[in-house]
Amino acid sequence: MAGHARRVRAVGRAYDLFRRWQRNGTWQRIFTELQTWADAKDLITWDLNVDSTVRPAHQHAAGARKRGTCRRSPL
Repeated sequence: MAGHARRVRAVGRAYDLFRRWQRNGTWQRIFTELQTWADAKDLITWDLNVDSTVRPAHQHAAGARKRGTCRRSPL
């Protein structure tokens, strides 16, 4: 059982370290540095894909009145 408790503490410690690095920006700095390095060596292909699909909204999603008739607002 002592081995299990040791492993649980190790996992907890690893998670604490992961969260601390996440909060203080360490993971972002590591990612940015790796990305910069890979880009400088042309290991990254920067492709951009833009989807211009247009779908009409359902009448209820477009703010249609639920019941009753349309009333004019007083000017």
